[in-house]
Amino acid sequence: HNEDTSSTYTTILLVASSALLVPSIMHFTAQSQQDLVLASNIIGFVLFGFYIVIFIFQTKTHTHFFKATARSRIFRYKRKLEEDEEEVEEPEAFERLSTPINFVIIFSLIAVIGIVAEVFANEGMLLVQTYNFPVGLAGLVIAIISVAPEIMTAITAAKNDQIQRVINIAMGASTVSIMLTVPVLLALSYSTAHPLTLDFNTLQVGALILTIILAWKTTDDGQTNYFEGTSHLFFFICYAIVAAFY
Repeated sequence: HNEDTSSTYTTILLVASSALLVPSIMHFTAQSQQDLVLASNIIGFVLFGFYIVIFIFQTKTHTHFFKATARSRIFRYKRKLEEDEEEVEEPEAFERLSTPINFVIIFSLIAVIGIVAEVFANEGMLLVQTYNFPVGLAGLVIAIISVAPEIMTAITAAKNDQIQRVINIAMGASTVSIMLTVPVLLALSYSTAHPLTLDFNTLQVGALILTIILAWKTTDDGQTNYFEGTSHLFFFICYAIVAAFY
């Protein structure tokens, strides 16, 4: 895959995560709740401004950073020859639709996922409390439901050896989650008079930093394999075990 893509995304995630840690640092000092709310709202504005810059960078000025390189295309071509496939041209793994149709489909799926997640958040938490399931497990299920479209699309792309598309989906989704979702949630909390702060505990801060370091180390060379994917999976399992007993 294009190593400029992963390098850019890891830089973005590092900066965004550093911004998210500002309220957490303030939380460990003698700061009032009002100061934490104000700092969180300011960070939300900063992240949204950063997202606008990234959007222009990704779609206008430096689109080549997020496209497959000639090296990756040659690598895929050789792989297909080694597998003795008759068709050497890249197959269209995804049906190409017009932009308006894509927007309609995307927002329709988002609406369905939002409704299902909301239903599960209400009814599911009752089940969690009734049967004493770990709260983290419920949060994990909700997270999986929320990112299901990205997961399925990335798996389909990986099966078709389109690693560049996988990197764009996986790391791009993480970027949007921080850069766009957080400001929107903060804006909603402010408009509804339900203060939301971005203060995380020590375990969450450590997991955030270590995840970015692992993503950087496994994508900086422009190549990836199943061992690197397995390392991410085992890191997540270890974190889940610690979180369950934290």
